[in-house]
Amino acid sequence: MRWFEIILVALTLVSGLVWLLDKLFLARRRAAREGLLDSADEPVLVDYAKSFFPVLAAVLLLRSFVAEPFRIPSNSMMPTLLTGDFILVNKFSYGLRLPITNSKVVSIGEPKRGDVVVFKPPHHPEQDWIKRIVGLPGDRIAYHNNQLIVNGQAMRYEPLGIYQGVGNGAEMTGAEELMEALPGRPHHVLEATDRVMDPGEGEWVVPAGHYFVMGDNRDNSEDSRYWATHFLPESNLRGKAFLTWLNCEGWFCSGAFDASRIGNRIQ
Repeated sequence: MRWFEIILVALTLVSGLVWLLDKLFLARRRAAREGLLDSADEPVLVDYAKSFFPVLAAVLLLRSFVAEPFRIPSNSMMPTLLTGDFILVNKFSYGLRLPITNSKVVSIGEPKRGDVVVFKPPHHPEQDWIKRIVGLPGDRIAYHNNQLIVNGQAMRYEPLGIYQGVGNGAEMTGAEELMEALPGRPHHVLEATDRVMDPGEGEWVVPAGHYFVMGDNRDNSEDSRYWATHFLPESNLRGKAFLTWLNCEGWFCSGAFDASRIGNRIQ
């Protein structure tokens, strides 16, 4: 999505600059030369700039500071999010950030344990990933025998049965579904009966300005357990996921479509 952000910013700046130059200088020169000021005589470039600049500016402001759409490309957050989910991300929950650079300019709030967040992973800064925050700065996090331990407190797990996925969720059918009692944010997780990854066991202390993130699909998620650095810098956060507004295959919904996912809040 970074390429789209760069193009959007560039088009907005160029169209705005053309419109401003015409407003301040070029329109007066045309009027003096032609003896009138008639919009029909405007160059095509100026006409397009005046038409598209308000639209581009509105889209840029909404996308950068209010809400941005993302598409879930993998199953690492099942059963909370399915492959093919289109979600909306709140861009001001953790402060206002500049487009492209992601530099914070206004601090508003801080991430909470259990938030589902979109971010740029330290080892793939050109990509956007989504996981759940399980560790805050200063927390002691441990993961052993499929159990999350936060500051010495082992999370309770309530078995919910065997996961029966439909549509894009069918790929994890047969996994064990449980309710993890994460403080303040209980949520469903999956544990595969045929694990395909190393369990990622270990113990970590989250440094200041960083977070520990995990996928809800515990045995199919490349998260903090496996990263060389283990922790997500606060500066890499993009926003808080809050709504699923569509589920289908491909950006243009050329494949399967699941109407049941529309409007689901992300917990």
